[in-house]
Formats: sequence, structure tokens, C-alpha cells
Amino acid sequence: MSPLLGCVADDYTGGTDVAAALRRSGLRTVLIFGTPGPATVLPDTDAVVVALKTRSIPAGDAVAASLAVQRWLHGQGARRLYFKYCSTFDSTDEGNIGPVADALTRASGALLTVVCPAAPEHGRTVYQGHLFVGDRLLSESPMRHHPLTPMSDPDLVRVLGRQTPHRVALVAHGTVRRGAHAVRAALDTLRAQDVRYAVTDALDDRDLDVIARATADLPVITGAAGLAGAAGALTAAGREPGGPAVPALPQGPGVVLAGSCSAATLEQVALARGRMPSYRLRPERDGLVEEALGWLEDRLAAEERVMVYSSAPPEERSPGSAELLEQALAAVAARAAQLGARRIVVAGGETSGAVVNALGVTGAVVGAEAARGVPWLLTTGHPSLALLLKSGNFGRPDLLVTALEAS
Repeated sequence: MSPLLGCVADDYTGGTDVAAALRRSGLRTVLIFGTPGPATVLPDTDAVVVALKTRSIPAGDAVAASLAVQRWLHGQGARRLYFKYCSTFDSTDEGNIGPVADALTRASGALLTVVCPAAPEHGRTVYQGHLFVGDRLLSESPMRHHPLTPMSDPDLVRVLGRQTPHRVALVAHGTVRRGAHAVRAALDTLRAQDVRYAVTDALDDRDLDVIARATADLPVITGAAGLAGAAGALTAAGREPGGPAVPALPQGPGVVLAGSCSAATLEQVALARGRMPSYRLRPERDGLVEEALGWLEDRLAAEERVMVYSSAPPEERSPGSAELLEQALAAVAARAAQLGARRIVVAGGETSGAVVNALGVTGAVVGAEAARGVPWLLTTGHPSLALLLKSGNFGRPDLLVTALEAS
């Protein structure tokens, strides 16, 4: 059976988040890391998520990778495409959300699509085109200090307008609350005015359901996992829910690798430091990787769970060290797997991409969620690993600790 829905995500944790949302909605979901090769064979499935690492790379490279996935998904029979980005819409004035959306809509022949990063369950809402994190505007949240994509402007119409030559407009909350018919009529009006992107307000899951129904005939839609879940539920209506039983998590030592510097991850790391042996990577030290690997080898032989982290508050970060730290954490992950670690928890989108690539993971079965939008992934290669890829902003304060206690 050809998949009904194809999704391209701009980072690995975003891919796991949207895959969890689609599976939760009742669709059998396959998750693939990186651009699928010609030998990639899909099982019978309802949705395919291809997670890329394109959020912070040059825009031209992000466009090329996303278009390659779009062509592959079309070849697999996917009828619709979902472009998934973060619920904090983090990007720079040059992209990559705008350039990638431009390319995907142009390739599909779409004249208009929606932009909906709302994820109410995680406190991300859009009102009057402004993105809120909890009760704060995005520009007043910790995202304003993001080391790669600091977000100082909460106005999504304005932010996206700087990334695309096409017109961007708003479908306000009053229209959304009048229902799918009103939203569809508003989109028709905007299309006639040569608007390419309709930023849609959404305060709760009811709003997402309305937007999903109103956009059911669009070949490309864009947003965070919230709208994807609503679209998945609409697709799954009347179908048998679920999919194959999820395998049990493999047994073995567990390792936490934290690279995100978000406020949520910093709190999680602080709690985990008191509950397991922990090692902080410091980029100013010589022999960064060798020292970390030596510590890991000594500790993992005697402990069931350990943590290696580079997460730090803004005043303690070393400028220009992000890539060095990502690669160090990736090297730690690869060595941990060689030493017998079978559960690896990763905090941070860029870090997750580096770790997955270092482990050579290309696909996984989506398992139970340790937290909303944070599912365990059972890798399809050898050895069998359980990966938990956590977006920096997700999860309870104790997530890094409790995840490794799962059975």
C-alpha cells in the first residue's frame, strides 16, 4: 500500500516528534533518517517521515535535500506532503523555512499553503500572527538566546516575509473559530490575491482540527507536529488504528548525551547530574574527545547509566564551539554503542542529528513515548539500539533520568 502522507522534517528530533504525532493519530508510521537511497524499501505504511538535518545548513543545501526527499516520497506514492519545522519557528532572516517552503510548493504546483507552528500541548500558540511560548511572546522566551537561530521577532508574517519573495498574510483567530468553511473561504480569497503563505492562528487542538479540515485538499501543508497530528487523525478516520506491536526496549547500559542549551534542557541536566555520573565537555580543553572517551570507558564499565553533556547557560558558552561539541558528543555515542550501551538519550536537535549519523542509523520503528512528542525509536540495524531524541525545549525536568528507567 502506498503511503497516504509524506513528511519532510528539518531536523531529527522534529522528525521523531512528528512521527509520534502521526502514529498517535492512528497511522502506521515509518521514520527514515537522511535522504533515502534507491535501495530503500518501505513496508506497508500509512505515513513516511524523512528526518533531515537542514535547519541550520546553507539554504541552497537545505532546498536541494528537501526537494530530493519530495521526489522520493512522490515516487513512493505519497499523495500529500507535510513540511515540518520547529514549533518555535527558529530560523534566520535568510531561512531556511522560507526557501524550503518556496521550493516544495513550487515543485508541487501549489499556489498557497498554510504556516502553522502552533503546538498547544507544548505551550506554543499563535494569536494575531504572533508566536507565544506559554504566556510569553517568542521574543521574550529563552529562544531569544538560541546560539544558532536566536528568535527576537514573534511576528510570523514579518519573519517569513523576510525569507521569501512571496506574499504572506494572516488568517486570524476569529476566522478559525468560525470553522473549516470560514478558513477555506479565507484561503480562497488570499489565493486570489496572490498570497502564497497563510499564517493561521491556533490556540488549542480544536483550532488545529479546523485548520486540518480546511486544508485537506492542499498538496503541501507546513507546520509543527500539532497540525500534523490533526491532519493524521483526519486521514486515519475510519481506518484501523495502531500498527504492529512495539518491540520491548533492548536491555543494557544507558547513556544521556545533552547538547541543547535551552532552558528546559539546562534544568533537566541539572537534575540528572545529581542522579548519575556526569561529565561536562569543555571546548577550551585540549584532547576534548579523548578525555571524554576515557571517562566514558571507565564509568560505563561500572555504572548502568551515565551522562556526557555540553549544555551551558548563555554566559558560559564558547563562541563558535557548537560544531566541535556536536562532533564530540557523536564520538561519545559511537563509543558507547561499541561498549554495549543499548539505550541512548539525546537532548538537542543538532546533537541528535550528529549522533544518529555517527551511529549509522537510517531507520527506526516508532515506539512508546517517554514524554509527549518524545518517542523511543527502535533501530532497524544491528546492533539493536533504543534512541530517545529530545528537542531541547521538550520534557519534564526529570525526563533524562526517568527515560533510562523505562522497561
